[in-house]
Amino acid sequence: MFNSEFNAFCASPEQRSLDLYPKHLQVEIDDLNSWIYPEINNGVYRCGFATKQGAYNEAVVMLFKALDRVEEILSRKRYLTGNQITEADVRLFTTLVRFDMVYVGHFKCNKRRVIDYPNLWGYLRDMYQTHGIQETVDPEHIMKHYQQSHLQINPHGIVAIGPDLDFTSDHGRGNM
Repeated sequence: MFNSEFNAFCASPEQRSLDLYPKHLQVEIDDLNSWIYPEINNGVYRCGFATKQGAYNEAVVMLFKALDRVEEILSRKRYLTGNQITEADVRLFTTLVRFDMVYVGHFKCNKRRVIDYPNLWGYLRDMYQTHGIQETVDPEHIMKHYQQSHLQINPHGIVAIGPDLDFTSDHGRGNM
């Protein structure tokens, strides 16, 4: 649906021709989405909103196993399905770009940071540097939103000052 239903609102032919769910990759994209959403995208929330130690432990173990799995995939491929950005990459990017800024401290997802995974960190910078993506990311807003809206987690709404992340540094993934 998103590949064509809103084409009338696209600003350019390039936008109208964007296909994040190509037919030949749909099975692979669906497989990736079947575990990326519950284990990573939702996994950070299961960690952050856990109210029992057992629930947190279960969620955080699952989260980092999934991140390790993505790290391995990205050691062989530029993007999750190969050399083309797909819906699965966009889905993963939205969590990864927030991970070190918010989820590490605020949601207690602090076993490792994205910056500690060589392939994930390069991939995140590669995605961020893709035309049209950087302008959708507002680190100040991300940090303020999470840290000031979840008062059950951060009762005083204090916003952390860091980390300093350079999403514009060379990602080194262009030759994959």
